[in-house]
Amino acid sequence: MSLFSQACFEEDCQKQPAVGHWKPLMPSKGSKEEPEPECQDPGGDESQSTEQLNVSRLRSSSVEIREKGSEFLKEELHKAQKELKLKDKECERLSKVREQLEQELEELTASLFEEAHKMVREANTKQAASEKQLKEAWGKIDMLQAEVTALKTLVITSTPSSPNRELHPQLQSPTKAVFRKGHGRNKSTSSAVVNAASQSVTSEPVKHECKEVDSILFAEFQAWKESPTLDKSCSFLDRIYREDVGPCLDFTKQELSELVRAAVEQNTLTIEPVASQTLPVVKVSAVECGGPKRCALSGLPRTCKHRIMLGDSGNYYYISPSCRARITAVCNFFTYIRYIQQGLVRQDVELMYWEVMRLRREMSLAKLGFFPSEM
Repeated sequence: MSLFSQACFEEDCQKQPAVGHWKPLMPSKGSKEEPEPECQDPGGDESQSTEQLNVSRLRSSSVEIREKGSEFLKEELHKAQKELKLKDKECERLSKVREQLEQELEELTASLFEEAHKMVREANTKQAASEKQLKEAWGKIDMLQAEVTALKTLVITSTPSSPNRELHPQLQSPTKAVFRKGHGRNKSTSSAVVNAASQSVTSEPVKHECKEVDSILFAEFQAWKESPTLDKSCSFLDRIYREDVGPCLDFTKQELSELVRAAVEQNTLTIEPVASQTLPVVKVSAVECGGPKRCALSGLPRTCKHRIMLGDSGNYYYISPSCRARITAVCNFFTYIRYIQQGLVRQDVELMYWEVMRLRREMSLAKLGFFPSEM
């Protein structure tokens, strides 16, 4: 039974009239009724006591119901309070978890943004470096293309059936052979092939010469051609250094000879003609640099029509025609093997071998003192 039904039952019990007819013991004020004669009724007393007993039972049962209802409500209230406390604790725990997740999310977002900015900065740096390298590469490509265009007619088009007479001046007749004068302040690489014509000391055509390939030298050249390099430790270049380059650049002034050899190897040697009215402007003594009447490499009194500069030092050294011929012969050799290394010479291996042998012969002749009179 619910609490509401119990309360309704209680009210009904209180409002329900007593069983039987109850008469007032005394008349009310203003009543004109006369008192009835008293009479004793034993049956009426019994019913009255029974009714009173029933009323007392009803009242006691209603009290019990109230007490039980209050106990039940207290228990429910206690349970509700416990559940509320548990829910409060759960809400507090969830709030802490949410705060922790929000903090972790903020830290993660900050780290991601920092990493993204770092990657963008690195990408911009790499892009700038790549663009710089690209510009430098395009500049080198333009320079190489211009050089290849200039050398095509001299190197690539020269074949045994149709030789280039500018590259091989020995094919010209003695009356038509003309030697070039001066270098015009050209680097050793840019003037090497053109000046190869001025280093020929024979007027006999190649077709009258008898040639035979040396198997050892050809094998060394073939091995070097498979993987071209300027490293002097390979057998091909080691032999040429010992037999040709070293003796050809071995001058009286040993210290200056070493500097000249290093400049030729590094392609930083400059040769230019000397005007008759030009006076030398140098930072070292005239004995070391020579002069228009003294060669700086041999130390001998000679008429010097050319001077050299090593790298960007700014110091000029006057050289005699013989020393110039020896330096030019070595420069021509290094220029040709550099072209082979760069893939600019597209000829048969044997033709390249014979060109190397011709350049070696020029170095040997220059070392022995043979050079054109126009040098």
